[in-house]
Amino acid sequence: MRRRLIIGERIMYVDADTPLNCVFTVKIRGTILIENLRIALAKIQQKHPLLRARIKEDSAGVPHFVSSNSLSAIPVRTVERHGDEDWQQQSKAEWKTLFDSESLPLARIVWVKGAECSELLLVCPHCICDGTGFVALMSEILQLLDHPEQELVSYPPFNSIEELLSASFKSSTAKVLKTKAFAVLARLFFFFKSSKTIHPKGEGYLLHWKLNATETSALAEACKEAGVTMHAALCVAFLEAFELVRGIKAQGKVICPVDVRHFVEEIKKDTLFAFAPIAELSLPKEKVMDFWAKATTLKTELKKKIAAMKVHELLVMSEYFQGSVNKMLKHLKTTDGGHDLTLSNMGRLSIAEHYDSFEVETLYSPNVGFPWRNANTLVVSTFKKKMDFAFLSNDSFLPEEEAKAIRDQAMELLRTHVMVSYA
Repeated sequence: MRRRLIIGERIMYVDADTPLNCVFTVKIRGTILIENLRIALAKIQQKHPLLRARIKEDSAGVPHFVSSNSLSAIPVRTVERHGDEDWQQQSKAEWKTLFDSESLPLARIVWVKGAECSELLLVCPHCICDGTGFVALMSEILQLLDHPEQELVSYPPFNSIEELLSASFKSSTAKVLKTKAFAVLARLFFFFKSSKTIHPKGEGYLLHWKLNATETSALAEACKEAGVTMHAALCVAFLEAFELVRGIKAQGKVICPVDVRHFVEEIKKDTLFAFAPIAELSLPKEKVMDFWAKATTLKTELKKKIAAMKVHELLVMSEYFQGSVNKMLKHLKTTDGGHDLTLSNMGRLSIAEHYDSFEVETLYSPNVGFPWRNANTLVVSTFKKKMDFAFLSNDSFLPEEEAKAIRDQAMELLRTHVMVSYA
């Protein structure tokens, strides 16, 4: 395999000097054998083509995935476990650590090793996987850690978007010409839009919390009774919390990534891929609308936007915007954006709880240290009937104390409206 990064991967790659890493942590109670862990990592590396590749820039500075037969095994870094918060400190350290060794693959493990329980942190650059791919990798590691004799079926790499997508999809001449015109306009937009303002770098931070099983169940039932999705309720709660805490600074908008696999059958759930179409939602301005009415509006709006997505066309046509990618990245790094946060709700994680040699005590929602000016990101997942939240940002854009106030307001709004729905 030697292929140029597609536009979604290219944005998440940023450049050779900027780390943009995702971390997915599992807490295990029981026995972890290092020899079984190494077998598990060797087998996932053999299955997934992107774990047998490096990113290399050509003479023009364009990054490509290039397969290599000389890469080392996925490395494991072991640290002594002192407490339940160690994984957060290790996560933040991994945000800043580049995958810059020519001999190492694009994945690594941190083993926070304790006497009775341990955390395993799976770390990958965001340009090789999304949340679904991350869950698949962790599930495979845990299965093989318990039963290293199991085998995984590998899949072939692709060398272009057209090669990946079904032969039935064709780009018409009219669509290509239209996209080329938009690509030119995009260059002009980012040329005039990009800010020259230099912002302080700041420090990334992670706020982590959970709802217990009773609270999670009550919220799910309240959403069901109101006829709304959990995602819509979370959007309203956090957008209203931003307004309460930030006042006129709040934008009233949320960005929602959508799993590309809902549209493109060629990309399987266990395939590593890093392109997510997005939908932007706005909080209704009508003062007379209550919480659940707003959630209903957002649910309807998101459904419409997803139904209107032409993802095959988007994947193919977006490649014509490669010439604007550096301007896009500068825009992301220097401007505040028009949204309050990006909200990724991963739902119930399809990872087993019980294994023959250990138990998964908990999973922590994946976290990521974005280098953007507006890094506000909320990742939500559910495991063992408990909702898990990771709020990520940078203190030069959103002070951590404000983020904590937003968290508290959002949780209070959810609890209040859940109680009202049962009154």
